[in-house]
Amino acid sequence: MKRLRWPSWIPVDPYILLLLGTVGLAALLPARGTAADVASGASTAAIAFLFFLYGARLSTREALEGLKHWRLHVTVLACTFVVFPLLGLAARGLVPALLTQPLYTGLLFLTLVPSTIQSSIAFTSIARGNVPAAICAGSFSSLAGIVVTPLLAAALLGNSGGGFSADSLVRIVLQLLVPFLAGQVLRRWIGGFVLRHKKVLGLVDRGSILLVVYTAFSEGMVQGIWHQVSAVRLAGLLVVEAVLLAVMLALTWYGGKALGFGREDRIAIQFAGSKKSLASGLPMASVLFGAHASLAVLPLMLFHQMQLMVCAVIAKRRARDPERSAVTPESAAGTRTAVGTGTRSG
Repeated sequence: MKRLRWPSWIPVDPYILLLLGTVGLAALLPARGTAADVASGASTAAIAFLFFLYGARLSTREALEGLKHWRLHVTVLACTFVVFPLLGLAARGLVPALLTQPLYTGLLFLTLVPSTIQSSIAFTSIARGNVPAAICAGSFSSLAGIVVTPLLAAALLGNSGGGFSADSLVRIVLQLLVPFLAGQVLRRWIGGFVLRHKKVLGLVDRGSILLVVYTAFSEGMVQGIWHQVSAVRLAGLLVVEAVLLAVMLALTWYGGKALGFGREDRIAIQFAGSKKSLASGLPMASVLFGAHASLAVLPLMLFHQMQLMVCAVIAKRRARDPERSAVTPESAAGTRTAVGTGTRSG
């Protein structure tokens, strides 16, 4: 019996439809009272387990091997945690003409989130780029984001994100960093099991994220914050995000050329440096924003779908691109790097 596949002609990621369905469920049946407490506790446990699995999947040896291609990884990290936030700060001038303050807060948070792993690898592979470099760049970005994202959020968002404090950072460490490190420590014994059951655990990943979304949007419904958003404001947000994505795609591609990277490396830089991780951003937002998390993650959810659709088109065009640049010594080293097979949802 053949397994049903999602039709390739439908441009929407089926997981996005599940996310939207979860938002709809939270709007119709938000968790209240005791149910809200149970959902919040389950969400907290799911987040910790999610990052434990991330730690169990990432091979420390392979990550260290990837450091040989350090110039590429520094470039991706600079795009993710420097250029993106600067563009987010520049968008402050669009408030209140185009964006409300809560939507801008979510947009700025979006620019602070680490890059993806899975989709960066997939698009780099389709475009015939440096896949090992994309794996390592995404892994380094995600690992750095556990610490860098909350620190940047505390510095740039201040009290607009629901009250950042030392307590928020402690919760980030306890819920995200400690489980991740525990996964790294135990990887020696459970790594094989994780790789053998990666499909099942991948469902656990996505199920955990859906639970986080339901909890966040339920809190938003109870607080009544959705009355702050109109269709016109959402349209304005989409326009801003489209411009943001276009700017980053251009900067990563032509900036990589200006820095002397070959075609394969530029492809990895473009796909790893222009995207943001929904899998990392949602749990972080739930910890940092609390009851305000629903509006905070809305820009990230929209940007995630937009980046998938646009990058899918670009990857197919790159695959047909006749341009072939000479492979640099760094690129060759990156291509020879042994890489693991465990990835996370982007």
